[in-house]
Amino acid sequence: MKTIDVIAEILLFIGGLNWGLVGIFNFDLVAAIFGDLSIISRIIYILVAVSALYDLFFWNTIRRRWTKSGAAA
Repeated sequence: MKTIDVIAEILLFIGGLNWGLVGIFNFDLVAAIFGDLSIISRIIYILVAVSALYDLFFWNTIRRRWTKSGAAA
């Protein structure tokens, strides 16, 4: 499950970076790389949204899983 946690965090980082670029510079990095609303772009947007929901609903479980294994609390 830690692998899923890491993937979710990476996708959230990508989403946050992309939204920051959109907000500050009106530049959509995902669309620039993969095309404006291409299938790949849409999949990335969906995966970022699913990652956010995963983090939202399983935040306590994720925190306990990482703290239990010896990670800093």
